[in-house]
Amino acid sequence: MLIPIVEDGLEAMLRSALPLPADVGDISFDPPASTWSAQLSRITVNLFLYEVARSSQPSQAQARRLDAEGRIERRVQLPMIQLSYLVSAWAGSPRDEHQLLSDVLYAFLASPVIAPEHLRGDMPSTVQLALVTDERNRPRDLWSTLGSTPKAAFTITATVAADAFEWMLAPRGVNRIEGMAAPNPAPPRPSGLLPAEPAARAVTRENGRLVSAPRVPAAEEPDSD
Repeated sequence: MLIPIVEDGLEAMLRSALPLPADVGDISFDPPASTWSAQLSRITVNLFLYEVARSSQPSQAQARRLDAEGRIERRVQLPMIQLSYLVSAWAGSPRDEHQLLSDVLYAFLASPVIAPEHLRGDMPSTVQLALVTDERNRPRDLWSTLGSTPKAAFTITATVAADAFEWMLAPRGVNRIEGMAAPNPAPPRPSGLLPAEPAARAVTRENGRLVSAPRVPAAEEPDSD
């Protein structure tokens, strides 16, 4: 629904700014080929969408909100999309067309964004409008591709965040981290060796305190023989 909402907003903006009531003229998004122009019977402003591309603007930041039950929801970053339009005016004579095209040009220069009252429904971001020079898709090349006679026109872009991802419950926050420590096991003993016996210790009392000290083996008495 992204492109239809943007184009409905463009039409509402132009009808209000020119003004161009529906019973006086048309706002068309059809390709302005020669077969299309031959069928025109009223003044018409044409906005031909010739390219849809990822914008060089950074993605919209991740958003959070509370749902109906008070739980936190989040949505990942939304990519910015750029819609490129070739804008032309069609009337009974070249002079009338130039006057109409001038009015349309002023309307875009005075509106850096589509005002919220011209957009139906909630949009994830503002719709930014800009008058640009597209060196990759020049107007005369576009007219040639369409098979139509070249005429005065200009190019605008409409840049908006693409609402491509659903809201999801955010993971619960971490309140406490617990850990368990276990003693390191003793290194294995070489095979064939017996565990060493603990050294014998003697306990004596000095100044009212018990003192432990290694036991000194008693000296062997010499044989009487």
